[in-house]
Amino acid sequence: MDRKEGSAPRIASRSRHLAMSAIKEMSILSAKVPDAASLAWGLPSFRTPAPIREAVAKALGDDPAIGMYALPGGLPELCEAVAEEHARRTGIRVDPEKQVTITAGNMEGLNALFHVLVEDGDEVIVTDPGFVSHISQIEFCGARPVFWPMREDRGWDLDLDDLEPLITPRTKAIVLVSPSNPTGRILDEATLRGVAAIAARHGVLVVVDDPYSPFIYDNRDRFFNLASAPELADTVVYLFTFSKAYAMSGWRVGYMICTEEIRTQMVKVHDLTMICTPRISQVAALAALRSEPAHLAEFSTILDRRRGLICARLDAMGHVFDYARPEGAYYVFPRVRVGDGDDVAFAHRLLSDVHVTVTPGSAFGPSGRNHVRMAYCVADDVINRAFDRMEKAFPGG
Repeated sequence: MDRKEGSAPRIASRSRHLAMSAIKEMSILSAKVPDAASLAWGLPSFRTPAPIREAVAKALGDDPAIGMYALPGGLPELCEAVAEEHARRTGIRVDPEKQVTITAGNMEGLNALFHVLVEDGDEVIVTDPGFVSHISQIEFCGARPVFWPMREDRGWDLDLDDLEPLITPRTKAIVLVSPSNPTGRILDEATLRGVAAIAARHGVLVVVDDPYSPFIYDNRDRFFNLASAPELADTVVYLFTFSKAYAMSGWRVGYMICTEEIRTQMVKVHDLTMICTPRISQVAALAALRSEPAHLAEFSTILDRRRGLICARLDAMGHVFDYARPEGAYYVFPRVRVGDGDDVAFAHRLLSDVHVTVTPGSAFGPSGRNHVRMAYCVADDVINRAFDRMEKAFPGG
């Protein structure tokens, strides 16, 4: 039957049922409030380091190919540099032609990977709470996110005994982020190796999304990169983004390390989606890897100070928020102790009435209900302004 004049356009159900990321929704709403103090978006306040900017400026003047396509898998010289960096960080040598893909950040990389891995009705296990966009990407690909609860009473730790019962014949992957978004929890080596052992036993991949490992403030000795275990090379897919560690969120560039079999499929999907990661961003990423990362110590020091600031402000509002101190990344995930338990309504009222922006915790999974995520990668004065307003709106304590 022809669509009647004036009727709604035919929108695919997978898009119609897709919710806007709560992080972006709150950031969009926040942009309409001129004086909003926003703790919603994990957007670092830092400028892209000078050596990267200078290398790109030079390439813009000297490189006639700077505005052209690159091969879908990435610039060969960048793939080589990634392989060298991966060996330096993990001790594992990978083939730059067969195991490295240059992505438009981890978001695009994961989107392409999920399209490669899952079919309708398949399942992907995610931590709960976990990154909101992982959940939506899995659903958009026709699969079902399966939530593995983190234990709030144990500082958002995971219990391995809870994992194996979640695995079914439709399980394709387990997605891990450490330090965690949104909790800042570091997953220790025993837990990670336990996950990998269970996954290998069931023929399931472990996908490690790594934006935050350069930013660990407590218990650094607990951090372990699963990609550094040679026996897990066929079990682990590792993704790194330049967005956070190099203040390159807008450049949209990262990389994926995986088996040749997966890379072959990945590059096809990546090509259909992007053709290639923008060459100019790849030039920036190459400069990042070739320059001394002197900025990392400064970034980490500033973020640790901001962590101390936001925790101190939360401590002073113990009648409103209860939280576990984050060990890394740059988020804190407090439980809301006031109101009726509706974190979405709380976040919207906070923005409309107090002009403070946070992200509702329920967007990060069932365990996030009655929580909110606060990002402390913003400037100190934004954190202070937000808490000054909240203290005025919620007197007591």
